[in-house]
Amino acid sequence: MGAARKYAPLLPVLGLYAALFAIGLLVPGKWQLIAQLVFYCALGQAFNLFMGMTGYVDFGYVAFMGVGAYGMAVTVSSLSDKGLGLWLIPLGLVHAAIFSILLSLAVGAVALRLRGAYFAIATIGVNEGFRFLIEGARLWNGSAGIIFSRNMKEAFGREGAIEISTFWADVLVFAVAVLAAVMTMVYLCSKVGYALTALREDEDAAKVMGINVTRYKIVAFITSAVLAGLLGACAWALKLTYVYPADVFEIHYTVEAIIIVLLGGAGTLLGPIVGGLIYAASKYYLAVTVPGLQLLIFAPIILTIIVLFPEGTVGMVKRRCRSTVLERFIH
Repeated sequence: MGAARKYAPLLPVLGLYAALFAIGLLVPGKWQLIAQLVFYCALGQAFNLFMGMTGYVDFGYVAFMGVGAYGMAVTVSSLSDKGLGLWLIPLGLVHAAIFSILLSLAVGAVALRLRGAYFAIATIGVNEGFRFLIEGARLWNGSAGIIFSRNMKEAFGREGAIEISTFWADVLVFAVAVLAAVMTMVYLCSKVGYALTALREDEDAAKVMGINVTRYKIVAFITSAVLAGLLGACAWALKLTYVYPADVFEIHYTVEAIIIVLLGGAGTLLGPIVGGLIYAASKYYLAVTVPGLQLLIFAPIILTIIVLFPEGTVGMVKRRCRSTVLERFIH
Protein backbone atom coordinates (compact mmCIF):
# COMPACT_ATOMS: atom_id res chain seq x y z
CA MET A 1 0.00 0.00 0.00
CA GLY A 2 2.84 2.36 0.86
CA ALA A 3 4.62 1.61 -2.43
CA ALA A 4 1.40 2.19 -4.38
CA ARG A 5 0.94 5.56 -2.66
CA LYS A 6 4.55 6.46 -3.32
CA TYR A 7 4.20 5.86 -7.06
CA ALA A 8 0.74 7.48 -7.33
CA PRO A 9 2.13 10.49 -9.31
CA LEU A 10 2.76 8.08 -12.21
CA LEU A 11 -0.98 7.60 -12.71
CA PRO A 12 -1.74 11.05 -14.22
CA VAL A 13 1.36 10.76 -16.40
CA LEU A 14 0.38 7.35 -17.80
CA GLY A 15 -3.21 8.54 -18.16
CA LEU A 16 -2.07 11.60 -20.11
CA TYR A 17 0.07 9.54 -22.49
CA ALA A 18 -2.80 7.07 -22.99
CA ALA A 19 -5.16 9.95 -23.79
CA LEU A 20 -2.70 11.47 -26.26
CA PHE A 21 -2.20 8.09 -27.93
CA ALA A 22 -5.97 7.62 -28.26
CA ILE A 23 -6.45 11.12 -29.69
CA GLY A 24 -3.69 10.52 -32.23
CA LEU A 25 -5.27 7.25 -33.35
CA LEU A 26 -8.93 8.28 -33.33
CA VAL A 27 -8.90 11.90 -34.50
CA PRO A 28 -8.04 12.12 -38.22
CA GLY A 29 -5.01 14.24 -39.08
CA LYS A 30 -3.77 14.64 -35.50
CA TRP A 31 -1.21 11.84 -35.27
CA GLN A 32 1.81 13.90 -36.36
CA LEU A 33 0.90 16.75 -34.00
CA ILE A 34 0.51 14.32 -31.09
CA ALA A 35 3.82 12.66 -32.01
CA GLN A 36 5.52 16.07 -31.92
CA LEU A 37 4.02 16.85 -28.51
CA VAL A 38 5.20 13.53 -27.07
CA PHE A 39 8.67 13.97 -28.58
CA TYR A 40 9.15 17.24 -26.68
CA CYS A 41 7.72 15.71 -23.49
CA ALA A 42 10.18 12.82 -23.77
CA LEU A 43 13.05 15.22 -24.53
CA GLY A 44 12.24 17.29 -21.45
CA GLN A 45 11.95 14.21 -19.23
CA ALA A 46 15.24 12.75 -20.44
CA PHE A 47 17.07 16.06 -19.94
CA ASN A 48 15.41 16.61 -16.55
CA LEU A 49 16.85 13.35 -15.22
CA PHE A 50 20.25 15.02 -15.14
CA MET A 51 19.78 18.80 -15.17
CA GLY A 52 16.64 18.88 -13.05
CA MET A 53 17.97 16.53 -10.40
CA THR A 54 21.56 17.79 -10.18
CA GLY A 55 21.34 21.43 -11.26
CA TYR A 56 24.09 20.85 -13.85
CA VAL A 57 23.31 22.25 -17.31
CA ASP A 58 24.68 20.08 -20.13
CA PHE A 59 24.87 22.20 -23.30
CA GLY A 60 26.22 19.25 -25.26
CA TYR A 61 23.15 17.10 -24.57
CA VAL A 62 22.06 16.83 -28.20
CA ALA A 63 25.24 14.83 -28.92
CA PHE A 64 23.69 11.84 -27.12
CA MET A 65 20.63 12.04 -29.36
CA GLY A 66 22.93 12.29 -32.35
CA VAL A 67 24.99 9.19 -31.53
CA GLY A 68 21.76 7.34 -30.75
CA ALA A 69 20.49 8.17 -34.22
CA TYR A 70 23.78 6.94 -35.67
CA GLY A 71 23.47 3.72 -33.63
CA MET A 72 20.18 2.90 -35.36
CA ALA A 73 21.37 4.10 -38.79
CA VAL A 74 24.57 2.05 -38.70
CA THR A 75 22.66 -1.05 -37.58
CA VAL A 76 20.02 -0.88 -40.30
CA SER A 77 22.41 0.11 -43.09
CA SER A 78 24.95 -2.62 -42.32
CA LEU A 79 22.70 -5.52 -41.28
CA SER A 80 19.62 -5.08 -43.49
CA ASP A 81 20.67 -8.01 -45.69
CA LYS A 82 21.25 -10.48 -42.83
CA GLY A 83 17.66 -11.69 -42.62
CA LEU A 84 17.08 -10.38 -39.08
CA GLY A 85 13.62 -9.06 -39.86
CA LEU A 86 12.04 -7.00 -37.07
CA TRP A 87 14.89 -7.96 -34.71
CA LEU A 88 16.83 -5.26 -36.54
CA ILE A 89 14.91 -2.56 -34.63
CA PRO A 90 15.67 -3.71 -31.05
CA LEU A 91 19.26 -4.37 -32.12
CA GLY A 92 19.46 -0.78 -33.37
CA LEU A 93 18.07 0.46 -30.05
CA VAL A 94 20.71 -1.55 -28.18
CA HIS A 95 23.44 -0.01 -30.33
CA ALA A 96 21.95 3.46 -29.76
CA ALA A 97 22.09 2.89 -26.00
CA ILE A 98 25.68 1.57 -26.17
CA PHE A 99 26.87 4.51 -28.28
CA SER A 100 25.26 6.93 -25.81
CA ILE A 101 26.80 5.17 -22.82
CA LEU A 102 30.28 5.24 -24.36
CA LEU A 103 30.01 8.95 -25.20
CA SER A 104 28.60 9.79 -21.75
CA LEU A 105 31.48 7.95 -20.08
CA ALA A 106 34.01 9.81 -22.24
CA VAL A 107 32.41 13.21 -21.60
CA GLY A 108 31.59 12.54 -17.96
CA ALA A 109 35.13 11.42 -17.13
CA VAL A 110 36.26 15.00 -17.76
CA ALA A 111 33.23 17.27 -17.41
CA LEU A 112 31.74 15.79 -14.23
CA ARG A 113 34.87 16.80 -12.33
CA LEU A 114 33.76 20.42 -12.86
CA ARG A 115 30.90 22.37 -11.32
CA GLY A 116 28.34 24.98 -12.28
CA ALA A 117 29.37 27.33 -15.06
CA TYR A 118 32.63 25.44 -15.59
CA PHE A 119 30.67 22.25 -16.34
CA ALA A 120 28.35 24.14 -18.71
CA ILE A 121 31.29 25.69 -20.57
CA ALA A 122 33.06 22.34 -20.82
CA THR A 123 30.02 20.73 -22.46
CA ILE A 124 29.27 23.53 -24.94
CA GLY A 125 31.69 22.18 -27.51
CA VAL A 126 30.79 18.50 -27.14
CA ASN A 127 28.18 18.33 -29.88
CA GLU A 128 30.13 20.52 -32.32
CA GLY A 129 33.38 18.73 -31.51
CA PHE A 130 31.86 15.30 -32.09
CA ARG A 131 30.20 16.51 -35.29
CA PHE A 132 33.53 17.79 -36.68
CA LEU A 133 35.19 14.53 -35.64
CA ILE A 134 32.66 12.57 -37.70
CA GLU A 135 33.03 14.89 -40.68
CA GLY A 136 36.81 15.30 -40.51
CA ALA A 137 37.63 11.64 -39.88
CA ARG A 138 34.94 10.54 -42.38
CA LEU A 139 33.43 8.37 -39.66
CA TRP A 140 30.10 6.81 -40.70
CA ASN A 141 30.36 8.41 -44.18
CA GLY A 142 31.43 11.76 -42.74
CA SER A 143 29.48 14.82 -43.86
CA ALA A 144 27.58 12.71 -46.43
CA GLY A 145 25.74 11.05 -43.58
CA ILE A 146 23.87 7.76 -43.78
CA ILE A 147 20.79 7.35 -45.96
CA PHE A 148 19.20 3.97 -45.28
CA SER A 149 15.69 4.17 -46.78
CA ARG A 150 16.68 1.51 -49.32
CA ASN A 151 17.98 -0.70 -46.53
CA MET A 152 14.67 -0.30 -44.68
CA LYS A 153 12.78 -1.49 -47.75
CA GLU A 154 15.22 -4.38 -48.17
CA ALA A 155 14.76 -5.48 -44.56
CA PHE A 156 11.02 -4.88 -44.06
CA GLY A 157 9.55 -4.51 -47.54
CA ARG A 158 8.17 -1.28 -48.98
CA GLU A 159 4.92 -1.25 -46.98
CA GLY A 160 6.64 -2.37 -43.79
CA ALA A 161 9.30 0.34 -44.08
CA ILE A 162 6.66 3.04 -44.62
CA GLU A 163 4.62 1.80 -41.65
CA ILE A 164 7.68 1.78 -39.38
CA SER A 165 8.76 5.31 -40.32
CA THR A 166 5.28 6.86 -40.23
CA PHE A 167 3.73 5.05 -37.24
CA TRP A 168 5.90 2.64 -35.25
CA ALA A 169 8.75 5.11 -34.86
CA ASP A 170 6.30 7.42 -33.09
CA VAL A 171 5.00 4.54 -30.96
CA LEU A 172 8.57 3.93 -29.83
CA VAL A 173 8.84 7.63 -28.88
CA PHE A 174 5.77 7.07 -26.66
CA ALA A 175 7.59 4.09 -25.13
CA VAL A 176 10.70 6.19 -24.44
CA ALA A 177 8.53 8.87 -22.84
CA VAL A 178 6.89 6.30 -20.55
CA LEU A 179 10.28 4.77 -19.71
CA ALA A 180 11.66 8.22 -18.85
CA ALA A 181 8.68 8.88 -16.57
CA VAL A 182 9.11 5.55 -14.79
CA MET A 183 12.86 6.08 -14.35
CA THR A 184 12.25 9.59 -12.99
CA MET A 185 9.74 8.29 -10.45
CA VAL A 186 12.02 5.43 -9.41
CA TYR A 187 14.87 7.86 -8.83
CA LEU A 188 12.69 10.37 -6.98
CA CYS A 189 11.44 7.66 -4.62
CA SER A 190 14.80 6.01 -3.96
CA LYS A 191 18.07 6.95 -2.31
CA VAL A 192 19.34 8.01 -5.76
CA GLY A 193 16.79 10.83 -5.83
CA TYR A 194 17.52 11.87 -2.26
CA ALA A 195 21.26 11.93 -2.97
CA LEU A 196 20.76 13.96 -6.15
CA THR A 197 18.50 16.42 -4.31
CA ALA A 198 21.16 16.88 -1.63
CA LEU A 199 23.78 17.33 -4.33
CA ARG A 200 21.68 19.96 -6.11
CA GLU A 201 21.05 21.94 -2.95
CA ASP A 202 24.62 21.89 -1.60
CA GLU A 203 27.23 19.57 -3.09
CA ASP A 204 29.84 20.24 -0.42
CA ALA A 205 27.37 19.53 2.38
CA ALA A 206 26.33 16.33 0.61
CA LYS A 207 29.96 15.21 0.54
CA VAL A 208 30.35 15.95 4.23
CA MET A 209 27.27 13.83 4.93
CA GLY A 210 29.01 10.88 3.27
CA ILE A 211 27.19 10.91 -0.07
CA ASN A 212 29.29 9.72 -3.00
CA VAL A 213 28.26 12.62 -5.25
CA THR A 214 30.46 11.54 -8.15
CA ARG A 215 28.79 8.13 -8.36
CA TYR A 216 25.29 9.59 -8.32
CA LYS A 217 26.16 12.23 -10.89
CA ILE A 218 27.48 9.49 -13.19
CA VAL A 219 24.31 7.41 -12.68
CA ALA A 220 22.05 10.34 -13.58
CA PHE A 221 24.30 11.40 -16.48
CA ILE A 222 24.36 7.95 -18.09
CA THR A 223 20.63 7.36 -17.59
CA SER A 224 19.80 10.70 -19.17
CA ALA A 225 22.21 10.01 -22.05
CA VAL A 226 20.71 6.58 -22.79
CA LEU A 227 17.19 8.00 -22.92
CA ALA A 228 18.42 10.70 -25.32
CA GLY A 229 20.09 8.07 -27.48
CA LEU A 230 16.90 6.00 -27.67
CA LEU A 231 14.93 9.13 -28.53
CA GLY A 232 17.36 10.00 -31.32
CA ALA A 233 17.19 6.46 -32.70
CA CYS A 234 13.38 6.51 -32.83
CA ALA A 235 12.42 10.11 -33.58
CA TRP A 236 15.24 10.86 -36.01
CA ALA A 237 16.78 7.75 -37.53
CA LEU A 238 13.73 5.49 -37.87
CA LYS A 239 11.33 8.29 -38.71
CA LEU A 240 13.48 10.08 -41.29
CA THR A 241 15.51 7.07 -42.54
CA TYR A 242 18.62 9.24 -42.88
CA VAL A 243 21.16 10.84 -40.55
CA TYR A 244 23.27 13.92 -41.35
CA PRO A 245 25.76 15.22 -38.77
CA ALA A 246 24.78 18.85 -39.37
CA ASP A 247 21.18 18.00 -38.45
CA VAL A 248 21.50 15.62 -35.50
CA PHE A 249 24.10 17.71 -33.67
CA GLU A 250 22.14 20.96 -33.92
CA ILE A 251 22.44 22.72 -30.53
CA HIS A 252 18.96 24.25 -30.59
CA TYR A 253 17.54 20.92 -29.39
CA THR A 254 19.53 21.33 -26.18
CA VAL A 255 18.21 24.88 -25.79
CA GLU A 256 14.66 23.59 -26.29
CA ALA A 257 15.22 20.93 -23.62
CA ILE A 258 16.39 23.60 -21.15
CA ILE A 259 13.33 25.76 -21.88
CA ILE A 260 10.96 22.81 -21.42
CA VAL A 261 12.43 21.86 -18.04
CA LEU A 262 12.34 25.46 -16.79
CA LEU A 263 8.78 25.94 -18.03
CA GLY A 264 7.43 22.89 -16.26
CA GLY A 265 9.63 22.71 -13.19
CA ALA A 266 13.10 21.23 -12.78
CA GLY A 267 13.51 18.06 -10.76
CA THR A 268 9.81 17.12 -10.90
CA LEU A 269 7.97 14.29 -12.64
CA LEU A 270 5.16 16.29 -14.24
CA GLY A 271 7.23 19.41 -14.94
CA PRO A 272 8.97 18.36 -18.18
CA ILE A 273 5.72 16.86 -19.49
CA VAL A 274 3.71 20.04 -18.88
CA GLY A 275 6.62 22.13 -20.17
CA GLY A 276 6.88 19.95 -23.28
CA LEU A 277 3.16 20.28 -24.02
CA ILE A 278 3.22 24.07 -23.54
CA TYR A 279 6.34 24.50 -25.66
CA ALA A 280 5.39 22.15 -28.51
CA ALA A 281 1.77 23.34 -28.76
CA SER A 282 2.81 27.01 -28.71
CA LYS A 283 5.53 26.41 -31.27
CA TYR A 284 3.16 24.56 -33.59
CA TYR A 285 0.19 26.93 -33.45
CA LEU A 286 2.28 30.10 -33.62
CA ALA A 287 4.03 28.73 -36.71
CA VAL A 288 0.61 28.10 -38.29
CA THR A 289 -1.04 31.40 -37.35
CA VAL A 290 1.89 33.82 -37.63
CA PRO A 291 4.51 32.13 -39.82
CA GLY A 292 7.86 33.87 -39.67
CA LEU A 293 7.03 35.74 -36.45
CA GLN A 294 6.61 32.77 -34.10
CA LEU A 295 10.04 33.14 -32.48
CA LEU A 296 9.53 36.88 -31.92
CA ILE A 297 6.22 36.21 -30.16
CA PHE A 298 7.27 33.02 -28.40
CA ALA A 299 10.36 34.42 -26.66
CA PRO A 300 8.54 36.98 -24.43
CA ILE A 301 5.84 34.39 -23.63
CA ILE A 302 8.47 31.95 -22.37
CA LEU A 303 10.28 34.66 -20.40
CA THR A 304 7.02 35.82 -18.80
CA ILE A 305 6.10 32.31 -17.65
CA ILE A 306 9.58 31.67 -16.24
CA VAL A 307 9.63 35.02 -14.39
CA LEU A 308 6.10 34.61 -12.97
CA PHE A 309 6.63 30.98 -11.98
CA PRO A 310 10.34 30.52 -11.14
CA GLU A 311 9.60 27.07 -9.70
CA GLY A 312 7.85 26.11 -12.96
CA THR A 313 4.17 25.74 -13.72
CA VAL A 314 4.00 22.39 -11.89
CA GLY A 315 5.68 23.91 -8.84
CA MET A 316 3.01 26.59 -8.77
CA VAL A 317 0.20 24.03 -9.14
CA LYS A 318 1.75 21.81 -6.45
CA ARG A 319 1.88 24.76 -4.05
CA ARG A 320 -1.79 25.55 -4.62
CA CYS A 321 -2.83 21.91 -4.22
CA ARG A 322 -1.02 21.49 -0.91
CA SER A 323 -3.13 19.79 1.78
CA THR A 324 -5.68 18.66 -0.82
CA VAL A 325 -6.43 15.21 -2.24
CA LEU A 326 -4.61 16.15 -5.46
CA GLU A 327 -1.28 16.68 -3.71
CA ARG A 328 -0.36 12.99 -3.75
CA PHE A 329 -0.66 12.90 -7.57
CA ILE A 330 1.53 15.95 -8.26
CA HIS A 331 5.28 15.47 -8.01
